[in-house]
Amino acid sequence: MSPRSSGDPRPGRPSPLGVIWDGAGVNIAVAAPGAEAVEFCLFDDADRESRHRLPERDGEVWHGYLPGVGPGQRYGLRAHGPYDPGRGQRYNPAKLLVDPYARLLTGALRPDPAIYGFGGGDPYGYEPDARDSAPFVPRCVVAGPARRDGTRRRGRGRHPADNRPGIPWSQTVLYEAHVRGFTRLHPGLPARLRGTYAGLAHPAVVDHLHRVGVTALELLPVQASVSEPALLERSRINYWGYNTLGFFAPHAAYAATGDPIGEFQTMVATLHAAGIEVILDVVYNHSAEGSERGPTLSLRGLDNATYYRVEPTDPRRYRDVTGCGNTLNMTSPHVVKLICDSLRYWVSEMGVDGFRFDLATALARNPDAFDPTAGLLTAIHADPLLSSVKLIAEPWDVGWGGYQVGSFPAPWAEWNGRYRDTVRDVWNGRTSGVADLGYRVTGSSDLFEHGGRRPWASVNFVTAHDGFPLADLVSYAEKHNEANGEGNRDGESDNRSSNYGAEGPTDDPTILSTRRRVRRGLLATLLLSAGVPMLLAGDEFGRSQGGNNNAYCQDNPVSWLAWPGSEPRPRAGAGAAAGAGAGGRDPAGPDPALLRLVSGLISLRRLEPALRREVFFHGGESGPGRLADITWFRADGQVMSTADWNAPKVVTLVAHIAAGAPSSARMGAPSDAPSDATEEAGRDGGCAPGVLGVIHPDGADTTVTLPAAPWAQRYDLLLDTADEDLAGFPATLADPRRTLLPGAVVPVRARSVLLLRAHPPA
Repeated sequence: MSPRSSGDPRPGRPSPLGVIWDGAGVNIAVAAPGAEAVEFCLFDDADRESRHRLPERDGEVWHGYLPGVGPGQRYGLRAHGPYDPGRGQRYNPAKLLVDPYARLLTGALRPDPAIYGFGGGDPYGYEPDARDSAPFVPRCVVAGPARRDGTRRRGRGRHPADNRPGIPWSQTVLYEAHVRGFTRLHPGLPARLRGTYAGLAHPAVVDHLHRVGVTALELLPVQASVSEPALLERSRINYWGYNTLGFFAPHAAYAATGDPIGEFQTMVATLHAAGIEVILDVVYNHSAEGSERGPTLSLRGLDNATYYRVEPTDPRRYRDVTGCGNTLNMTSPHVVKLICDSLRYWVSEMGVDGFRFDLATALARNPDAFDPTAGLLTAIHADPLLSSVKLIAEPWDVGWGGYQVGSFPAPWAEWNGRYRDTVRDVWNGRTSGVADLGYRVTGSSDLFEHGGRRPWASVNFVTAHDGFPLADLVSYAEKHNEANGEGNRDGESDNRSSNYGAEGPTDDPTILSTRRRVRRGLLATLLLSAGVPMLLAGDEFGRSQGGNNNAYCQDNPVSWLAWPGSEPRPRAGAGAAAGAGAGGRDPAGPDPALLRLVSGLISLRRLEPALRREVFFHGGESGPGRLADITWFRADGQVMSTADWNAPKVVTLVAHIAAGAPSSARMGAPSDAPSDATEEAGRDGGCAPGVLGVIHPDGADTTVTLPAAPWAQRYDLLLDTADEDLAGFPATLADPRRTLLPGAVVPVRARSVLLLRAHPPA
């Protein structure tokens, strides 16, 4: 396409920011507070550039209007100003810049010395690099108007923002997936749709999500990203996408068509029609420009000290609490506006239902310490649109005081890292106390019950994209990241994992049986816990990464889901070579009933109100016709004492959950344990049944005595995860495998979870 305008722009308007087409031309508005001039640069089909200096400055925004420019036109920005790193200024008009508000990006970043703004190879020196970076950096693309009817024109139904499922938090089950890796090997998809937005909307994928029972798809970053130059030079890419360059643009490489915006909207609309919400993992804590040694691609060239945190005593350097080289400056109103505008765009125009914020503590530093009233959090809370969607914080960063699990205010939910660590420790044979596990499986009230928060503030997970998938968690004691090319130094070394006698795949039936038992126990614990469960895609059918716990740069079968029926992956060797092969083969051994277990437990959550807590537990005394909302028992059927509750190691944990729910609550300790609860114990809902759960992570078989009246007059056994074939599950919801009486001594096999329906006395 050739530029369709010549001459200088007209004055234009300072708002909205970005390049907006109105049918006759484009309005350009760029926030570059310290710039002396900003140029709007157009590129024709032969990549010839024409530059147009914006004529007006209104406050800290440069703006202009250029007639004759329309959708599809490629463009970039150049900013003139002082190059003075000692004062935090890094203007360099030789560097073509990405518009932070661009709706589309095209082209790739190519490693070349010209992409760096500093001269002489010295990022701390005072000489700018004069080489033109345009041949090596992506272009922005002018998009069409706001597409409220974009999907309707394609005959696909309503706009994605108009048919939201609106799933309550208490009924939400999250499923974390990567757009490309989730469908890249799916045997039921046409080849052209694999690894794309359209692939996620394919009926075969939607059917699987329905079969699992999840209510929300949490996608790894889909905002336009580029790979770090150092990775590109090693012939690798940033596969996960946590290196954002365009906060408004969908990543074009995930589109099967030439219309990433329309394809993304259609995907969201299709999932909404199926009753599935879409949550985006968003990265606003840092950008793709890296440290002061990184390339000049966008924000650095528009106003370095405005958009990034620089060291006050040495503005040549960045203050980095993200571990990625830079941290966006959340004390700047321009940064807060950029993020909020981006969030609103993804909600209102792209139709998404919420966000998971990567390294969210970095977003709430004011300026250094965590502050729950920080500017960005306050702006989101005050926004009527943003405060109405699902907001999930990853509540940590790598800076001082960065671990803030439980510290975010309502209405935020949080990834509960304490839950992950405790449950892994309990099931993989490490020390973790009874009280710790008790708090985790009941919603972590010790962390989240403040400011009116509910149990759904805790997003519970055992595995996520960062770390071992579930099959590897029970099959590898050590990470095996050699294929990443970093000498196996990358990734977490303490995985709270176990191999149970052999590193990686094995044919030993005893080891395989143990791994399957532990994996089932982990999944059952997760899906029976109060709070919001999050599954990692593929854990329901034994996905493996061959021992790689940091597959961020592996765009290959190590990361792609090996769907049942797809081509078999090569077997990874054991020991040091375990991570060298591709992922795929289940090192815990085939388990045909695994998906049945997951889908059955999710069905159980949906059908049993006792498992979908909307308020925290608070315990209390029980008596005839009046049951505490939760009661903890020893294996011999006696109510736990304070000493039992404070035991340092979990052998067998038994809990009775009544059907009724109190109006307000805190998680209950044993009846004689210290408590500040002021609410009465919740009444049992008439004759409605409750549930009795048994968690037995110990490696030896044992027995449990079922509690007598007033907790139950009979029990129906619904689930025993030690059953290899899970015969009858989940049909046992209506037709229990066994009916048992109070006082019965029930065998409990090693490393298993039992669930029983408890019928109270009439």
